[in-house]
Amino acid sequence: MTESRGGRVSAEESEAWEALVATARRTVSDGLVVGTSGNVSVRVGDTVLVTPSGVPYDRLAPGDVTGVGLDGRQVLGTLVPTSELPMHLAVYRTTDARAVVHTHAVHATAVSLLVPELPLVHYMAAALGGPVRVAPYATYGTGELARGMLAALTDRTGCLLRNHGTITYGATLDQAYDRTAQLEWMCRLWLTASSVPGHTPSLLTRAQLDEVAERLHGYGQPT
Repeated sequence: MTESRGGRVSAEESEAWEALVATARRTVSDGLVVGTSGNVSVRVGDTVLVTPSGVPYDRLAPGDVTGVGLDGRQVLGTLVPTSELPMHLAVYRTTDARAVVHTHAVHATAVSLLVPELPLVHYMAAALGGPVRVAPYATYGTGELARGMLAALTDRTGCLLRNHGTITYGATLDQAYDRTAQLEWMCRLWLTASSVPGHTPSLLTRAQLDEVAERLHGYGQPT
């Protein structure tokens, strides 16, 4: 056990916090967020560790562990949790997520202004469960935003938030982050292709995407 500014932190929580801070810093270095926009969380048992509100990620230290229960009650730390906590908790309460990444990635946010669903420009949409939907706009930090997000996430592991950004989840922080990066890349691809005068991007069919989804079940190294 170690000490934080709000109480005792288990070794597992301390390790998870270190990984969370590293992921949050990566969102900045990879250009997915600016300043303190966006947020990251990871679940350890029934505790959700989450980035605090308005604190630059490069200033976060081991003693800044910030954690809440699934009911939103703060159980670790003294820093105020991110204002987007309702979205994170909604994901944990309704899915098997162990980590959530929310960003304001520029290409993904741009796509959220233009279409209700990201066109099927690439087969890696299958890695997110299918065509990526856009949740309707709602004020940040509200239950309305969380409800719209959950609807867009039905049978998906990521979605766009209109005039706002992205949210993805996974079994690990690395998986949640990789899904965010993949979503941003697909949005950039569609914007690039659709901007060429006189040409319309070729899109995949749902049957083609379903075939990829089947192949992805056996992708990677055996465990």
